[in-house]
Amino acid sequence: MNTKYNYLFILSLFSLALFVLLAKTYNSGFVEYMDIQAINSIQRLEQANITIVMKFFSYIGDTIRVIFISIIMLLILYKVFHQRVELILFIIVLIGSTTFNVLLKNFFQRERPNILRMIIEDGYSFPSGHTMAALSLYGIISFLMWRHIPKQSGRILLICLSALFILAIGISRIYLGAHYPSDVVGAYLISGFWLMFTIWGFINVKERIFRKERVTLKRV
Repeated sequence: MNTKYNYLFILSLFSLALFVLLAKTYNSGFVEYMDIQAINSIQRLEQANITIVMKFFSYIGDTIRVIFISIIMLLILYKVFHQRVELILFIIVLIGSTTFNVLLKNFFQRERPNILRMIIEDGYSFPSGHTMAALSLYGIISFLMWRHIPKQSGRILLICLSALFILAIGISRIYLGAHYPSDVVGAYLISGFWLMFTIWGFINVKERIFRKERVTLKRV
């Protein structure tokens, strides 16, 4: 399929390849060493105010809050911006990301870290569910809202806020001791793959439909 967005397909495959590489090496001595060093560096910043901020970002990355934010965004996209086909993309991205996370966690069954855990979490560790949800949610919001923001400054603000939430939620999971850094990196990679791949597929489908409609109109 010829489209100027084919770079998204290439980047998605590259992200998937890096995830596979990490998934095969996350229990190696090198990755474990890097995990411990990163955990120590981040948790060395521990202060009461920082902990409050980290718990806030971890809180809004929880499943219930993600569902709540998603419902609000669905209503905004439908009622305010009258996007209907785009709602399908929104739902596919989030459901797909959640499904990937559940399947991957149960496949790898990695235990959570025991280093200075400030919060207690159930379930397996790799990849981070909060981080996957954050990248999928705020990534697809940015994509769908971009064309509805007329000013360049508004678009830059949208990207900056999305990046802030995505990064802060991932870092909060390490800071609070809920995940290894490799869990968070793996989540960024696999969620990034899914987000870019679905957006690429969505754009291709829309372009194909547009071409067919244009050919039909010419024949009429």
